[in-house]
Amino acid sequence: MKNVLRAAALGLFAALTASVAQAQNPAPGLTAAALAVGDPAPMFNARDANGRGIDLEQLLKKGPVVLYFYRGQWCPYCNKQLSQLQDSLQQLTAKGTQVVVVSPETQDNIGKTVAKTKAGFPIVHDQNFAIMKAYRTAFTVQPDVAAKYKGFGVDLLAANGADAAVLPVPATYIIGQDGKIKYAYFNADYRKRASVKQVAAAL
Repeated sequence: MKNVLRAAALGLFAALTASVAQAQNPAPGLTAAALAVGDPAPMFNARDANGRGIDLEQLLKKGPVVLYFYRGQWCPYCNKQLSQLQDSLQQLTAKGTQVVVVSPETQDNIGKTVAKTKAGFPIVHDQNFAIMKAYRTAFTVQPDVAAKYKGFGVDLLAANGADAAVLPVPATYIIGQDGKIKYAYFNADYRKRASVKQVAAAL
């Protein structure tokens, strides 16, 4: 049994590793490209996992917003990042900042993310990848990579309730009250994330 579990874990790791190269050399379809500091931040209106309205324009009237993108509850790197974010959240909120997290995964899967990470910040299901597209974090997953994921229990279509295999680059943006990007962290290697310390220093 241990050998079977180890093989499964290694297989999933291989699929995840393949997605790094794939994000750097995307399939035809959606291609991710970072927004730059000084760019206008696309406004959006959505609902979080608790059904609360999240209106970026209204949030910015209260203070800056830190916007995170994550892939799904199946991604250990995402769970680690969100757990660390929750543990250190006060470093950001003490500066008058609000945190919003965006994911393509379904509301049910967002519930699993919350259970795993104890997240107390709003997490938004990005219907039809609209926010991801606006922030240019969305990319189309190659069919062979999507098949590898599925072979190890990660069905991207089911996980996201979508008809296309699309994931975000796990970018982080700080949006100022003037509606412009003040800080951007964008790395096609999903294993590399902006730390809370880095974000706090940029506020």
